[in-house]
Amino acid sequence: KFPVMGVRWRSSLTLGEKEQVNNKNGEDGGNKEVVASYWGIKGEEVKKEDGTPWKWNCFRPWETYQADLTIDLKKHHIPTTFLDKLAYWTVKSLRFPTDVFFQRRYGCRAMMLGTVAAVPGMVGGMLLHCKSLRRFEHSGGWIKTLLDEAENERMHLMTFMEVSQPRWYERALVFTVQGVFFNAYFLAYLASPKLAHRVVGYLEEEAIHSYTEFLKELDKGTIENVPAPAIAIDYWRLPADSTLRDVVMVVRADEAHLRDVN
Repeated sequence: KFPVMGVRWRSSLTLGEKEQVNNKNGEDGGNKEVVASYWGIKGEEVKKEDGTPWKWNCFRPWETYQADLTIDLKKHHIPTTFLDKLAYWTVKSLRFPTDVFFQRRYGCRAMMLGTVAAVPGMVGGMLLHCKSLRRFEHSGGWIKTLLDEAENERMHLMTFMEVSQPRWYERALVFTVQGVFFNAYFLAYLASPKLAHRVVGYLEEEAIHSYTEFLKELDKGTIENVPAPAIAIDYWRLPADSTLRDVVMVVRADEAHLRDVN
């Protein structure tokens, strides 16, 4: 079986766990107070609906939700125009090297996918934000939609960081791929937002396929179906006894939703 669980990353630790780490590191008289705010100011304590303290600082209770598992996973936008075909074959050309590199390491593949998949929403939202400012007009809700898309993909990364750890050369690959993809997508969005969104739509179709293969490996027992990370249970409001398979199911549903948005 392929091992999937790794060492916890500090960025996805709960506030309580970070406090324990800080207390341990500060036993010699250092500052033991946890400051979760970007500005260095301790934020207001957030609580759940049941009154218990909220333990995450990378997302809040009102940002959690239950994924729609009934969404159509087989929907496909048939490329008809030149831009559609360009987007489709661009994405297809990226599929082969990705399959060769990751092979059946789906946990690592999902984590690495998150480092790239969270880029388009942020780029598109940023450009529409600037356009709205220049033209003194509303965006029709698209800025928030795209930023929410980027945040959702980032949470996929935060989740799979609990499942798989990247190797040193995969970390280096992230810098290269993200740098190239960010600039390429930025230019593509400036040239044709329709083309850029179509690329994302086809990328999401490929992501659905990858997560489906991930589920097959879990069902066959090739990958151990370990308990779901705590961050996933809170973010998707999953039952406490959920497993990795449940997490992959909701992430795949997210990808299907983002496919339809784009």
